[in-house]
Amino acid sequence: MSEQTTFPRWIPLLGGLLGSTTCGLLLYAFSVFIKPLQAQFGWTVPQVALAYAIICLIFGLMTFPAGRLSDKFGPRNVVLIGGIIMAFGFYMVSTISPPDPAVIAAGGDAAKAAGQKPLYMLYLYYGVIAGFGGGCVYLPPIATAPKWWPDRRALATGFTVVGLGLGSFIMAPMATYMINSPGIGNGSALPVFKYVGIAMGIMVVLAALCLKVPPPGYKPAGWNPPAPAAGSGGPKAYRDYTYEETKKTAQFWLLWVAYFCGSFAGLMVIGLIAAHGIDAMSLAYKAKNALDAAAEIPAQEAKNIAMAAAGAPSTLAIFNALVRILIGPLADKIGTKKIFVTLFILQVGAMLLLSPAGSNATFLAAIAALIGWNYGAMFTLFPATTLQYYGPTAQGSNYGLLFTAWGVAGFCGPYFGGQLRAMTGSFLIPFVVSAVILAVAVIILSTLKAPEKKPA
Repeated sequence: MSEQTTFPRWIPLLGGLLGSTTCGLLLYAFSVFIKPLQAQFGWTVPQVALAYAIICLIFGLMTFPAGRLSDKFGPRNVVLIGGIIMAFGFYMVSTISPPDPAVIAAGGDAAKAAGQKPLYMLYLYYGVIAGFGGGCVYLPPIATAPKWWPDRRALATGFTVVGLGLGSFIMAPMATYMINSPGIGNGSALPVFKYVGIAMGIMVVLAALCLKVPPPGYKPAGWNPPAPAAGSGGPKAYRDYTYEETKKTAQFWLLWVAYFCGSFAGLMVIGLIAAHGIDAMSLAYKAKNALDAAAEIPAQEAKNIAMAAAGAPSTLAIFNALVRILIGPLADKIGTKKIFVTLFILQVGAMLLLSPAGSNATFLAAIAALIGWNYGAMFTLFPATTLQYYGPTAQGSNYGLLFTAWGVAGFCGPYFGGQLRAMTGSFLIPFVVSAVILAVAVIILSTLKAPEKKPA
């Protein structure tokens, strides 16, 4: 095997960090936009939540062809083109013209009609175009960086996806500040899309320049691959699964279902947690001050509540980011199965506590931290499990196909969460449904066994 030192192997990690941070800005703070978009365009919670559902679906489904294209044309080209498309779509949301405020304030059919065209433009720019580009940015670094780190694959995988949580940590408070700033948003979310869209374009160009595939047979200096396992008849060599062989195994599709369950719950919470906090804290404020349920909260207090609620997605994001690196070495030592089952059980409990936690900013942040920790771990554990089960040769295609579970869940979770919220008038039912779905994943992961190795 060859060694190569002219291209430092930490550079692809930096590319993955920049790319995934950009994807975090794109995806994981959308809940802070729900209330201002509702107010400015007269949309309902399900209508706004559908935009998030669409982007998760497109983003998740694009990772599979992005992995295949990365293998064929190189990760740099795929990330560069996809990143420019993503930044363009995100920026274009800022160009959507809102209806006349008087029409929105009047309500009724006129307000609904006035908001329809802008709503479809939100779906197109944010959901379809930005989601398409984001899917191209996300997967290539995950498939590329571990090839430079065969000695620490789980750690490399965790580092390349840590930016998803980091991006959310940055975006939630920054977007909330920009929305409420008199000199920037004045209550509107549109300037956030403009300025952050420009920043995204710069970040993805830098990310693409950091990506490069190692030469064939590459190994880091001083490291040698482990010797083949010895059997009763002498040393036995095994080969990696091909993509075609991988998708024919039952274990792969059980992993897919478990990934769907975990993503369904996590993305529903990420899409709704800020709005849940605002609603619950507003009701608590009214109850404390003996205000009628329909009474208006003073403007400054409403801003304070919005900032307090934004602390939940930010806290979720911090733990979402931290766990992606920390869980890798632990998984290498004790295996992914035990960690999977433990974290998913904890996630079931967190979902059941989320509704009562909403009225208290500290309690809500604590539950958000637990959810973020459990949710973020999946993005290291699932690719690490795929590597463990099927080998690195077809990892781009294998994990790209597995990650489509996240995309399907990303559509279903926020969409049905918004629908259940609208039907029941409460966030309790969506969170209970998430707990039940997570319980299915617990059963799958606790009984799952690795596929048989393929003889060379």
